[in-house]
Amino acid sequence: MGQGYTDDELHAFLRDNKVRCEVYPDDESLTERLASDLQAGRVVGWFQGRFEWGPRALGNRSILADPRRADMKHIVNSKIKFREPFRPFAPLILEGRADDFFQGLGDPVPNYPVRYMLLVMRWKDDAGARLPAVNHMGTGRLQTLRREWNPRCYRLVEKFEEATGVPALLNTSLNLRGEPMVSSPADALGTFHRSGLDVLALGNCVIRKQGSP
Repeated sequence: MGQGYTDDELHAFLRDNKVRCEVYPDDESLTERLASDLQAGRVVGWFQGRFEWGPRALGNRSILADPRRADMKHIVNSKIKFREPFRPFAPLILEGRADDFFQGLGDPVPNYPVRYMLLVMRWKDDAGARLPAVNHMGTGRLQTLRREWNPRCYRLVEKFEEATGVPALLNTSLNLRGEPMVSSPADALGTFHRSGLDVLALGNCVIRKQGSP
C-alpha cells in the first residue's frame, strides 16, 4: 500500500485551497449520510486510507454508486469515466453475503481471488436482475469486503444494506479514462471537478456539487 492521509491532513488541504466541505465527527454519521446519497442516485468519489497498488480499486480509491439502478452503468461510463457504454463494473459485496448472490462460491473466506476482483462468477437466481448496474451478461466480477480489511468502507456498504436490503455497491477505480488511479487529494479534487461525480469523500470531509440530483 502507498501514501495515506489522515482526516486532519485532508481537512487542512481543503481549508488551504478554500474548498467548502462538510466534516463528519465519526464513521457512523459519515457513512449514514453517504448511504443516503447513494440511494438518491448520487455517485460518490471515495478517497480513504492508503493508496492502492495495482489495477483494481478495492475500497480506498473508488467510485461508488447504487447497483440497483440500471441507468447507473451508463451514467458512470459516460459522465464520469468517459469510456465506452458497454464497459462493466464490479459489485463490491460484504464477504458474508457473497454466497447468497453468486453460484458456486461456497465459503468466500478462503477464496483468495474474490478479494481482488480476480474471478467472474454467475449470479444466483434473480440476483443479477436485482443489481443491473453490475450485471454483465449474467455474471459479475465480484470483490468481497471484510470489516477488518476496511472498516469505514465496510460500514458504508452495511449502511446501504440496512436501508435497501442490498449488501453491495457498484465499484470502479477513482480515475478518468486514460489516467492513473488518483493518488493525492489534489488528484481526487481535480477528478471531481472534471467529471460528473456528485460527491467526493476525502476521509471524513465531504464535498458536494451544487445542483447534484
